[in-house]
Amino acid sequence: MITKEISINGTDYRLTLTDQLVNQVNNLKSLYSAAYEDPESFEQVSSEISTAINEIAAQADPPVQDDDLDGFIQEIIRTVDKKEEEMQEELTGKPAKSKKESKPEPKAKSKSKK
Repeated sequence: MITKEISINGTDYRLTLTDQLVNQVNNLKSLYSAAYEDPESFEQVSSEISTAINEIAAQADPPVQDDDLDGFIQEIIRTVDKKEEEMQEELTGKPAKSKKESKPEPKAKSKSKK
């Protein structure tokens, strides 16, 4: 778990990036997308968006002030996106070696022309 410090309007908020928090942020992003793609559904998802925002903000220390809420949510979304990108790069750039991968793969024999 990583503790992240986010500064909004001169107030420093601390938040631990847990799997639960990442899932809540991803859920919030999905709700935003749903509202954007279908503006008529906004009324239906707006209460879910509000609940998700409040659940995320409730995990900060000190409690997020109303004036800082929008900036805080934007920053935590960027933070989670960046963390997910870093994890994806680690997975694709430096694959973990499993038992299968620890054995060298046989090289294809090349036919030499004589």
